[in-house]
Amino acid sequence: MPLQNRVTPFGDIVAISQRGLFTGNRGIIHVPATKRLLTRRRWATKAWLVCVLDYKGRHREVMGGRSWTELFFLDEAVALAAGHRPCFYCRRAAAEAFRSAWAFGRGEAVPSAPEMDAVLHGERLDHGRKRLHALLSPAADLPDGTVIAAAGEAYTVAHGCAFRWTPDGYDRAVKIPRASALVTPPSTLGALRAGYRPVLHPSIAAIQVATADA
Repeated sequence: MPLQNRVTPFGDIVAISQRGLFTGNRGIIHVPATKRLLTRRRWATKAWLVCVLDYKGRHREVMGGRSWTELFFLDEAVALAAGHRPCFYCRRAAAEAFRSAWAFGRGEAVPSAPEMDAVLHGERLDHGRKRLHALLSPAADLPDGTVIAAAGEAYTVAHGCAFRWTPDGYDRAVKIPRASALVTPPSTLGALRAGYRPVLHPSIAAIQVATADA
C-alpha cells in the first residue's frame, strides 16, 4: 500500500505508486507511528523545497521519524507547479540558478530564500487550496517546464508539445491544448522565462522519440 506522499502538479498529496525524480518537504506534517499525514495540515512552513533523492549516501526511513515529511515528485516541473523551489542545502547550484532567474524575471534584486518563500506562499495557495492563475499569453509561447491546466488535467509544456500528468507518469505527447489556467506560480514562470530549466522526467524524451518514429 503506497504511502500518501506523492505530490500532484495541483499540490495535492496522494497515495499512488508513481516513482519520481525528486523528494522534498513542507515541514513536519505526518505522524511517525502510523506514517500517515495529519488530518488537516498539508504544510508546516512556507519553505516548500525540492530535494535530491540521494545526498552524500545518507539514508532516511520515509515518514519514520519526527523530522520533515518526505514528499515525492515525478519531476521538477511538477514540483515547481505545486509551489516548491530548489533546496539551497542539497541542490545549491540549482537553487542559485533559480534565484538569479527569479530576480531577473521579476526585475528586482536577488532575494533571500525566505523572501521567495513569502511570495510563493501567496501564489500557490487560495484559502488552503491550490491557487490557479490566469494565462496571460498563448500556451504555445510558454517556456519548457511550465504546467498548465486544461479540462481539469495538468499538462507539462516541453519541446512544443504537452504531456499530461497521470498517476502513472506522463502519457503521450499531444498538441498544446487550449489552457484554462496557469498551474505554475507566476514568479516561477518568470524564472522559467528568464532561463531556469527544471529537470524533466526522461519519459518525456522517450515519448517524443516514440511519437516521431510512429
